[in-house]
Amino acid sequence: MTRATTTVTASSDVEDRRRRGRRQLLILAAIFFVPLVVAFWLYYGPGAWRPAGGTNQGDLIHPAVLLPAVALVQADGASASPVALRGKWTIAYLGPGSCDERCRKALYLSRQSRIALSKDIDRVQRVFLATGTCCDRAFLQSEHPDLEVIALGSDADARALLAEFPALDGVPATDAGRLWVIDPLGNLVLSYS
Repeated sequence: MTRATTTVTASSDVEDRRRRGRRQLLILAAIFFVPLVVAFWLYYGPGAWRPAGGTNQGDLIHPAVLLPAVALVQADGASASPVALRGKWTIAYLGPGSCDERCRKALYLSRQSRIALSKDIDRVQRVFLATGTCCDRAFLQSEHPDLEVIALGSDADARALLAEFPALDGVPATDAGRLWVIDPLGNLVLSYS
C-alpha cells in the first residue's frame, strides 16, 4: 500500500508542477501580449483613440528658388565669398539687425537644430542676413559664435538677393521672422515660421 500511495503522491506532484508551469507561462505571455492587444484595440478599435498626428511645420518652396551668387559683406566689414550661401546646407534667418526677441528665439532654434546633427554638424552653416542697422555684437558673439552675420545694405546685390525670398502668407520675407533652409547648390527650399 505504501508503494501505491507514493506513486499516487508522485503523480499528483508532477501534475501540480505542470499546472504551476502552465500558469507561469500564461502569466509571462500575458505580460508581453496584453499591452500589445490593448494598444491595438485602442488604436484600431471602435473608439479609434489616435494621437493628433505629427506634421511638418515648415513650408516647402516649390519649385525651389535659386538664389543669385552675389557679393555679400559680413557685418564686421570683412568680405564674404560671393558664394557664401553655397557649398553647405544653410539655415538662414532674414530680419532686422536689431534682433528682437523673435529673432533671438529663431537664432536659438537654428543653433539647437545644428547641434542636433552631431557628427554632421560641419555640413550645415548658420547665417543671419541682417537688414537695416546691424547688430548687437556682444549678444551674437557670446550666444552664437558660429553664426555668420551678413549685413544686407541697399546695394543692387542685396536687393537682388532679397527679391528672391518669397512672401509667405502675405507677409514679406524681411518681416516674417522665418528660418530659411538653403541647399548646397544655393536653392531656397524650405521655410519655418
